[in-house]
Amino acid sequence: MIKILNYSEVSPDEVFARSVPEVDVAGIVSEIIADVRARDDAALFDYCRKFDKAELTELEVSPEEIGAALAQVEPEFIEVLETAAANIRAFHEKQVRNSFIIAEKDGVVMGQKVTPLHSVGLYVPGGTAAYPSTVLMDAIPAKIAGCESIIMVTPPTKDGSVNPAILAAAKVAGVDHIYKVGGAQAIAALAYGTDSIPPVDKIVGPGNAFVAEAKKQVFGKVAIDMIAGPSEILIVADGKSNPRHLAADLLSQAEHDKLASAVLVTDSMALAEAVRDEVERQVRELPRYEIASASIDVNGKIIVTENLDQAIDISNVIAPEHLELCVDNPFDYLDKVKHAGSIFMGRYCPEALGDYLAGPNHTLPTGGTARFYSPLSVDDFVKKSQYTYFTADALAAVADKVARFARKEGLEGHARSALARFE
Repeated sequence: MIKILNYSEVSPDEVFARSVPEVDVAGIVSEIIADVRARDDAALFDYCRKFDKAELTELEVSPEEIGAALAQVEPEFIEVLETAAANIRAFHEKQVRNSFIIAEKDGVVMGQKVTPLHSVGLYVPGGTAAYPSTVLMDAIPAKIAGCESIIMVTPPTKDGSVNPAILAAAKVAGVDHIYKVGGAQAIAALAYGTDSIPPVDKIVGPGNAFVAEAKKQVFGKVAIDMIAGPSEILIVADGKSNPRHLAADLLSQAEHDKLASAVLVTDSMALAEAVRDEVERQVRELPRYEIASASIDVNGKIIVTENLDQAIDISNVIAPEHLELCVDNPFDYLDKVKHAGSIFMGRYCPEALGDYLAGPNHTLPTGGTARFYSPLSVDDFVKKSQYTYFTADALAAVADKVARFARKEGLEGHARSALARFE
């Protein structure tokens, strides 16, 4: 049952507590990465057999497999994918950064050059649920950025195939290559390359604890987007909100993972009690009841505050992945929100809208990292180089200053480098 906590009567430790996995996966992941580096594709085939129960002879999904998958997907869902893709594309095209040049001083030219990453790897989960939405959210910004090679990895099913909806999404999003491999072994393959899978420059996308740990361990060899944990939703709601709607929104994230976090913060005890009852009723109707109920029991809570400003303060401490503002005039509160991955405004903007169709990205910072991480965006798929040009006269005008600065740091070689051209 979801807990109700009165903020003025409990300790901060109880308010902000969250259960996290106790299993130490670092050693297991380290061994998997080393094995993939040593044995290449042979290791990947063995792990597919061990973890996915799939006997594979080829890792890459063929054009014929993609065609067959598309034939299995109902046309209505293809239309939904295309609608979602158009919305995602329209939103992310606004994020494109342009190179710039500054030439305001005689003899001095400076600038920044924006260049797309050459190759990126997209990890798409395929364990307890398959997520074609993640394909769109990860691939479309990379495509807009201009990445030349977009490679996707996703676990196969037991018969060695890939979920048709995932392949349909990859086709709509413009993914270049798809490989049937998941888990830490997929991250190792993307980072270091194997006989079949070329190494990439950056790996993005959510996954389980083993995937997150693998991304952490290969960081430095390649770039990563973030270390993503279990899903989170925090709802700030006033007493006018519909408890049935709020309960449904809480459960929409609870059904992701037994360690997912679903939190309601409200200034109304009456609403808190009504939502608690609704959660208990609705959770029993979900196909993923076991997962959702475990999440609610472990990390579900309703926090009752004195007012909505206090509720926003609590949200800023938690820094949730998803934040719903179910209040009158939600834009009045937007500037008060300092830390959140994605913010859903008003009573008719459920978080699920953002998961699939609205347009903003759903690959988001979790575990409080919204304090310093941003949602996945086009920025994640470009790099920036800066350049400087000085004429002889322009350098002569500042060489003494450069030398003085260098000598203040005890770097005579730097000073002489600036002065040498004029001796």
